[in-house]
Amino acid sequence: MDIVAEYYLSIKSTYEDPYDEYYNPQPEEGYHHRLLLCLACKEVTLWKYFDADYMDGEDIRVETLYPPAALRLSGLPSQIQRAYEIALKVRVIDANAYAVLIGRILEMICEDRQATGKDLYNKLSDLAAKGEIPDKLVGVADSLRQLRNFGAHASLGELTREEIPILDDLCKAILEYVYNAPYLVEKAEEKLNRLKEKKEAEARQK
Repeated sequence: MDIVAEYYLSIKSTYEDPYDEYYNPQPEEGYHHRLLLCLACKEVTLWKYFDADYMDGEDIRVETLYPPAALRLSGLPSQIQRAYEIALKVRVIDANAYAVLIGRILEMICEDRQATGKDLYNKLSDLAAKGEIPDKLVGVADSLRQLRNFGAHASLGELTREEIPILDDLCKAILEYVYNAPYLVEKAEEKLNRLKEKKEAEARQK
């Protein structure tokens, strides 16, 4: 990536008296900001990192301020979480490749939930019949499947960056319903039960 702009914010001590026998020069240190341009996708990235005279390259930790890190959806199986993160990295490079990877995540969900059917649409319908997803979400998932087909087959056409937000929303809706929401409910119930047990224990001690 090309460095488009740089900004350095020094936090060096302002107290400098060279005639003071107890004066020790403070090390030069501060925060670097770098705006980078990706030559492949033409998107920008903003980095921030702290650097000082006493630090070597291995000590420097870079923080990405923009674009913001993808929301890590709690409760996803590890293999689906990895596939989702990979897809999000590809989304800024090519919409068609992103659609294909999102379609693969759909297939992984069906396999994880042991859906049956001759094709992806029927497997999604099977999940709805089992109560894994609502009937309305089958239509959402099928729309995602159709967009995946556009991305995978050049003869059907080509997806553009305008379709990426649609792919984002459709995929996240399915992942949140199947995995994230049940996980959050379970965690909330665990915290509520612990709170009840604590209150009951306090009541017994009185």
